Formats: sequence, structure tokens, C-alpha cells
Amino acid sequence: MVKANRITMKILTIRLKNLASIEGTFEIDFQAEPLRSAGIFAISGPTGAGKSTILDALCLALYDKTPRFSASVESLYMSDIGESRVNQADVKNILRRGTGEGFAEVDFLGASGHCYRSRWSVRRTRNKISGSLQPQTLEVKELDTEKEFQGTKKELLIQLVELVGLT
Repeated sequence: MVKANRITMKILTIRLKNLASIEGTFEIDFQAEPLRSAGIFAISGPTGAGKSTILDALCLALYDKTPRFSASVESLYMSDIGESRVNQADVKNILRRGTGEGFAEVDFLGASGHCYRSRWSVRRTRNKISGSLQPQTLEVKELDTEKEFQGTKKELLIQLVELVGLT
């Protein structure tokens, strides 16, 4: 009996900017050495270095949520800018304090065998650190054709589950 070849999702690159403990832009390219030829690797470093933030970025770009915020109590509100308050469970809280914008972006080989980019982003009004948090956005496109997927955030998330092959 011959098994059908099933392509599994593969992470190609993770990029993020101004999320939690990571200031500025940061990129991990799994297609470049030494990661390209590594069979297995570890994410290590001191407390606060951004290990969990890398995993959060992956989850945000693909699913618009993270375990860190899913486990938060939804009825707790934190002070934000001025009189604004934001729910502790809101993923927008991952935006680094003192910054006006941030993003999580993942390039991946989908279950279909095509390459895609999913970008989750959050910003403050006019990208100013004194601005109010705005709703997060999600963009998905196929890299080979530059075709951008259309639909509401909910529809894009459903499409991403199909592209990734994982819920």
C-alpha cells in the first residue's frame, strides 16, 4: 500500500516588531543557516528576553490569539493612555509600551504546497505612543502570486486554518 504524499505546514520566517519584550524589528529566517540545516533547535535565553513573545507572534499571525491572553481573566481592565482602559485578555496588550505600532508576521509553506504570508498588526491612533489602541488587523496573501485574500477577519482566520492545516 502506498501512502499519499501529504504536505505539512512549515514555518519559513517569523518577523515581529514592538511586541512585549522585543523592541524594534526582529526576524527569524528558518531558510537561512544555521536553522536551515538544523534538525532540531531550542529557543533559550534569560527571563524577559522574548522567548514567549516569539511564540506569541506565531500564534497572533496565524490565529489572532495567544495562550498568554486566552488564560487572562476577561473582567480585569488595565489603565492604558489617559483615561483609557483595556481588557487584560485583549491581545492588543502585547504592543510594547511606549510604541505606536507593532506586528507579527509569518511566512509559511501551507498544506497545499504554496507559500503564504500572514500579518497581524496593531497600532495606536496616528501611530503615536499617546494614541488610543486601534482594532488589530489581519492580512493574508499567497507569496508566489502576491494574491491578497479578501474577507472579514473571521473569514480570513477560517481560511488560515485551511492553509495551515491546524486549528
